[in-house]
Amino acid sequence: MTFTTADLYDQHEETLRVVAPGFRSYGGHSRVAGAVKTLRVFEDNSLVRKLLEQPGGGRVLVVDGGRSMRCALLGDNLARLGVENGWIGVVVQGCIRDSAEIRSMPLGVWALGTNPRKSIKRGRGEVEVEIELGGVALRPGDWLYADEDGIVIAEGPLPE
Repeated sequence: MTFTTADLYDQHEETLRVVAPGFRSYGGHSRVAGAVKTLRVFEDNSLVRKLLEQPGGGRVLVVDGGRSMRCALLGDNLARLGVENGWIGVVVQGCIRDSAEIRSMPLGVWALGTNPRKSIKRGRGEVEVEIELGGVALRPGDWLYADEDGIVIAEGPLPE
């Protein structure tokens, strides 16, 4: 991928939504672009697993974890599922764990931080709903572009 979020912003500032800073890159890929699949959960990663077990088709799973820093919603096992099933990236508005292992995987991963504590497993959450990500409304089918400078959202794929 040859884009940078800074260049995309310069070219499309009228239509791009910029996610507030605070997300850190943890994956082996530091630059991703793809259609999003949204998920809203709170301290329960059951649906994260369920979605990453399905074919990703080059999409980015965006998890609104309510900004909770009390447990991780993604670890190395779930990240590996994402790689095996064709997801290009995962953005967690919350924490991940197993960050050293995730760094070695061909997957873009952004999160607010890390926490060794695992989540509960109750199967609760909402899939493919509008969520808020870093102060920006994110809808299923929007496109996410992320790199070392940040995350921007577009209503669809941008021309290169």
